[in-house]
Amino acid sequence: MAKLSVFNFITLNGYYKGPGEDISWHKNDDPEKNEYAAKGAESDSILLFGRKTYELMVQYWPTPQAFEQAREVAEGMNNSQKIVFSKTLKKADWKNTRIIRDDMAAEVKKLKKTSDSDLTILGSGSIVTQLTEEGLIDQYHFMVDPVVLGEGTPVFEGIAEKVDLKLINSKTFKSGVVVLTYEPVRKEGKTSNRLAHQHELTM
Repeated sequence: MAKLSVFNFITLNGYYKGPGEDISWHKNDDPEKNEYAAKGAESDSILLFGRKTYELMVQYWPTPQAFEQAREVAEGMNNSQKIVFSKTLKKADWKNTRIIRDDMAAEVKKLKKTSDSDLTILGSGSIVTQLTEEGLIDQYHFMVDPVVLGEGTPVFEGIAEKVDLKLINSKTFKSGVVVLTYEPVRKEGKTSNRLAHQHELTM
C-alpha cells in the first residue's frame, strides 16, 4: 500500500503561510536545504495540492527562474505526477497534472490502495487538516524556519481533535532550519471524525 506524507515548511510558531499567502519568509538561499529538497523531488511521489497551493506552485516551478535557482527541484516538480483537489479550478495546464473534484478522502483511500508510487501533500493546509482527521496521513515532514510571524495560517487550522505524533527523525542545517519527521500515534478503535466535523473544500 502506498504511503501518504506531508511536506511543509513552517515558521517557529506554526504558520505555513503569512498574510496574503506570503511565503517570502522561507529561506531559499540555503544550499543544504536545496539539496535536501532536490532529493525529495527525485522520490517519484505523486504530489497532492489544494487549489491555492497549486496556483502558487504553477506560477514558479515551470519558469526559467526556477530552473536557474534550483534546477534539480524544478525538474522533479515538473516531471512528477500531480493531483489538485478542487471543486472550483477550471483547468490545470501544468505538466502531468489532473484535477479531482469528487470525495477527497475516498479518492485518497483508493490511491493508497492502487498506486505504485507514494503520495506527498505540499502546502495545502486545508487538505492536511481533513486527511489528518481521516487518519490517512502516515508521515509529517516539517521544515521549520527560524522565524516568527505576527500572523498567518496555522498548518493544522481548524483541527477538531488532539492528534498525538511521534518524532522519528530530525535534521539541522547550518542556517538554523530544522527538518522534523513525525508519525501519528495510532489509537485502537479510533473512528473518523469526518461526519462530525466536515470541512468544505475551498481550493
